[in-house]
Amino acid sequence: MKALLLAAAAALALAGPALAGRPVMLKADTANADGVVTLGDLFDGAGPAGRVQIANRSAASVVLNAQTVQAIARRAGLDWDNAEGLRTIVVHGGPVAPAATGGVAVVAPRGNVDVLTYARNIGAGETVAAEDLVWGKAAMAPSDAPRDPDAVIGLAARRPLRAGAAALAHDVSAPQIIKSGEMITVLFQAEGVSLSLQGKALGSAGVGETLNVENTVSKRTIQAVVTPLADQLRSARSTRIALR
Repeated sequence: MKALLLAAAAALALAGPALAGRPVMLKADTANADGVVTLGDLFDGAGPAGRVQIANRSAASVVLNAQTVQAIARRAGLDWDNAEGLRTIVVHGGPVAPAATGGVAVVAPRGNVDVLTYARNIGAGETVAAEDLVWGKAAMAPSDAPRDPDAVIGLAARRPLRAGAAALAHDVSAPQIIKSGEMITVLFQAEGVSLSLQGKALGSAGVGETLNVENTVSKRTIQAVVTPLADQLRSARSTRIALR
């Protein structure tokens, strides 16, 4: 999901005469049908200012920063006090009724729900810490939004994550403690027999993941599973340990 907030002068010009301090309320169901999110999609009683474009929705839903929305609304002459203290607003796609009906299909109202959001911008590969997550309010929770912070804490960002965006399960994965091209030690243990060999990691992997390793002597490729032992010994010596 991507929120592209627009505050261009051309967009604000569509609002017509300034509606100085007109009070508005956030809709219980913030839906958008055509992919161009406007103030009218968010607020009841927006009047002419409802035509002001504030974001593009290119996916099933888009997460907007509530503070930014409030600032754009104020510039358009609308007064939203955000009494609920929302941090984010989720706008989802609203189905359009057939042309014969001459209207938009009614969508059941959804109340604002608690969702985990990122407290800061997090770079790809960074580990998510407890202080990087805050609870925010959204019109609806994304389908893969975790309900438990522990489902995200300690995992690494798979891509850059934006402050204020809702946390999603596919945003993170196990930290990659073995990097492609590293020389590692592979241990084989079975029925009291323990063997080890040096190998070259042919990919990156985190704890619990499988990776291909090239035997530096035979040049054969084997598979190994990264175990917690690899992370424990990471700071003790330069080689990484993988258990086959």
